[in-house]
Amino acid sequence: MSNVFDVVLLLALPASGKSEVRQLLATVPAEKLREDFHIGDNLQLDDFPYVFVMRLIDEELERLNHAPLFYPGQNPFLDGRDWATLINLLNEDYYDMIHQTKIEKESYADYMFKRIDAAAVKAGIGERISKLPADLYQKLAEALEAHCRKMTEDKMADYPDTMENKTIVIEMARGGSDGASMPLKDPFGYQYSLRHLCPEILSSAAILYVYVEPEESRRKNEARYDPNDPGSSIHHMTPQSVMLYDYGCDDMLYLRDISDIKDTITLKNETGTYHLPIGVFDNRVDKTTFLREDPSKWDQQLVKEVTASIHDATDTMWKNYKK
Repeated sequence: MSNVFDVVLLLALPASGKSEVRQLLATVPAEKLREDFHIGDNLQLDDFPYVFVMRLIDEELERLNHAPLFYPGQNPFLDGRDWATLINLLNEDYYDMIHQTKIEKESYADYMFKRIDAAAVKAGIGERISKLPADLYQKLAEALEAHCRKMTEDKMADYPDTMENKTIVIEMARGGSDGASMPLKDPFGYQYSLRHLCPEILSSAAILYVYVEPEESRRKNEARYDPNDPGSSIHHMTPQSVMLYDYGCDDMLYLRDISDIKDTITLKNETGTYHLPIGVFDNRVDKTTFLREDPSKWDQQLVKEVTASIHDATDTMWKNYKK
């Protein structure tokens, strides 16, 4: 029996420290990572690249004098069910990684547009990009071809030779409006999004949740922004209107507290009932910002403290993990 999680869902409000946790774990020797954290060699999946390409699509459509399909300016999704669109795209990435799917296309933009439309259909929204006038579709594809090709090539470059002793880390953020009461109503929150994960992920995943207050998330969101690197997972900035409407709170601790089994969250969908083990890394008093620096500059006492906190969380996850 393997001693590592097959899948870890790394969840938190934006700028809470998810990417910094990944930075830290990347410096831990492989044997120690397996023994102390039950995490194998990391394989990363993240829905932010799809959020970013949706914004690029809308920006190009605006330049071409067409209304946006996904976001009105810097505001939240036009259709909140796109949170499930993102999950459906992650499900595809998971399958492609497991099966090492080779992707060669004449047009990578056309391939990406069709993927997004198909994922939206599964979310109940319907096709949007394919319904654009043919000449506009062509101009859009030409403008985004290089970006979509790089996204696809980067994805394939991350395929491992084997899945043995590997842990797929899937990173995302979900939430609800500032001041919203629990339970959050669809399509907001983790309860909505996570139940759209494929059964293969739900039956093999544990949750590492980075806990910060929404106010701290908003502060760190602004502090991390690098205008020279807006498409990166660690330096991008979520618009303030989105921070208040989509990330003003989240429902992860609520879901843990009402779960059928202690230290899990219970998810139900048409494929069954799942109990996902959860460990909480409390980052309300900031333990992770220093990890954005080069590792050679890290304060080793701070490294020791944050490592111990993550270790406690993964131990809690492992106690309820069944393979």
